[in-house]
Amino acid sequence: MDSLASYGSFAELEPEHMEEVAWGLRRSNAYFLTVVGESQQAKLPQNFKEETVEKGLVVSWCPQLEVLAHRAIGCFLTNGGWNSTLEALSLGVPMVVAPVWTDQPTNAKFVEDVWGIGLRARADDKGIVRREVLEDCIGKVMGSVDEGGSSDKCIDEFVAKLAVW
Repeated sequence: MDSLASYGSFAELEPEHMEEVAWGLRRSNAYFLTVVGESQQAKLPQNFKEETVEKGLVVSWCPQLEVLAHRAIGCFLTNGGWNSTLEALSLGVPMVVAPVWTDQPTNAKFVEDVWGIGLRARADDKGIVRREVLEDCIGKVMGSVDEGGSSDKCIDEFVAKLAVW
């Protein structure tokens, strides 16, 4: 598994947004586990599950903390809610943050510009993060996860600062 994608329990993505996220994951060429609630699964593109069966798995729920703690996870695509951000931070998982509402844009800024442990996937003027943007961000984060990569170094620096507190 390369990446986990979850937009949280409360986010209700519009069909066009869900389609962009789905195809962005597929185009990233990474293995992925994506959490899509039962009420949202009808918004997935037609045949998405069948077309991504070799590299992807769609579930309606997962124990997020346990999945993030697994060494196979190299990237977390998230909306950047505070709980998810803290979980990824505490486990050292680099993030691609695609904020939807409330505190998420601020959290995305911290992930990218302050802590340096991920990227913010920027939405277009319709408020939708396009598949090309997701593909690019996931590729950049996954490429820097390797030992000694930029995300690896930033996470080490962040953990070192936490240890001092």
